[in-house]
Amino acid sequence: MDDWIDYYDSTHTIYASKLHRDLHFQLIAKDIIGYIASPDAVVLDYACGEALSAAKVAEACGQLILAEPAPGVRGRLIARFAPNTKIRVRSLDDVRKMAEKSVDLVVMNSVAQYMTAAELDAAFAIIKRLLRPGGRLVVGDILRPEVGMPRDVIALLQFAARHGFLRDALIGLVATALSDYRQLRTKVGLQRYSEAEIVAKLAAAGFTASRAHSNIGHNPWRMTFVARHALRLPPAG
Repeated sequence: MDDWIDYYDSTHTIYASKLHRDLHFQLIAKDIIGYIASPDAVVLDYACGEALSAAKVAEACGQLILAEPAPGVRGRLIARFAPNTKIRVRSLDDVRKMAEKSVDLVVMNSVAQYMTAAELDAAFAIIKRLLRPGGRLVVGDILRPEVGMPRDVIALLQFAARHGFLRDALIGLVATALSDYRQLRTKVGLQRYSEAEIVAKLAAAGFTASRAHSNIGHNPWRMTFVARHALRLPPAG
């Protein structure tokens, strides 16, 4: 994950325009809000990125914890949300030290593809400890093995056409093809999971999980899963 952290901590060209970037985060915030069950809920956004619309999420819950591994991004988050008393910015090391059963909802969106299988297992173990018994883990934007980059391109172009930045998206795709992102994606790769594989991975971490009807964000060919603590059955006899 370190190579990807360095990339997102740099000046990158992953967004076609400011409008694309802003709409991206607005849509993610809207989808996250849909999973908040109570206005008093404590929500953890695990590896949140720039989280430009986090203030909207904070309005819908009691406290929002933005956990981000990239130090430069984390610094910008601290500066951006310092006046908001409902938002706390933390490193992933800070998250490991948080109190057991202190969080109602954890969102891990567009993160799993950048982690090794072992890193994802370790993150699930930490999250399981943090979640309250009735809490939920939402794992979004999971890449499927049978769906390649052309579908990502189509999803972006459809999103751009709906929102008026198609020209910028086309230019951005050319820039991305020539960028460090494409080179890093080729060199390091992205993790992909089938529905059965991610459900089994969550089960091994002590969760029961099912696929959501729709993915978080604009890409309908990726998957989102909702997980809860697995029920412990009483011993037989």
